[in-house]
Amino acid sequence: MAAPITTNLNTWNVSDHNVERLTDNIPFTTAHPDDTLVCVGPPRFKSVAGLKDGIKSLTAVGMLQSFSYQQQRGLQPMQAIGSGRAYFVSGKSTVQFTIARLFVKGNNLMKALYSNALANNVPVTTPDAFGERAVAPNAKNFVINLDSELFLVPFGLMISYRDRANSPLGTVYLENCMLATAGSQIQAGQTTIMESVTGLADRVFAVDPGKNITGGFPVGAPHSASQGTPDKVEKYLFGAAQPIGNEDQT
Repeated sequence: MAAPITTNLNTWNVSDHNVERLTDNIPFTTAHPDDTLVCVGPPRFKSVAGLKDGIKSLTAVGMLQSFSYQQQRGLQPMQAIGSGRAYFVSGKSTVQFTIARLFVKGNNLMKALYSNALANNVPVTTPDAFGERAVAPNAKNFVINLDSELFLVPFGLMISYRDRANSPLGTVYLENCMLATAGSQIQAGQTTIMESVTGLADRVFAVDPGKNITGGFPVGAPHSASQGTPDKVEKYLFGAAQPIGNEDQT
């Protein structure tokens, strides 16, 4: 029999219930950085459908050490004469992101972020393609100089989250990304050198990763014998798969 959970005051039991979901299988169903992938692609997600392999054509931004994004919108409190109540007027949200990457042989961070432009024949690695040079003739993997017209070309970022059993938890796409800052820091005694950038995006929204819940996306799914591991663990522990909150989510 399925173990009970607390979803409201009527089902609240401090001693025996978990709140919202069973937590015994949480090690399998939590998101983890190992199971999260950041890819770069076209500035608008609708263009992904025109790629040869669709969403699988997006390029992973490797060697990332940290990635964060946040949304923010203007919210103005207002009042009307004759009333003590407040209401709010909102503006369009803005999206900010920050990326830090290990400085290592091969593409540097800014080159990696322009993989999509390179794949679409934008001359990223041609030293004199733009008024302001982005690369040196003999160092085409090291893209730098925010003044270069190259960095007027926007790009998109896709972040795909999975749990430890390779089930998709969610995938988001940041559209029309542009870099605002770029830099690196060197300090005596440090073990690594990092590159970092910050930027803005037009919007962020959820996208369909294109795989079912047990298959994983896009690779690295469990072997066929172990697909559906969280459900099997739940059945072993509780006798049946467990609902989540007030809605039974698979």
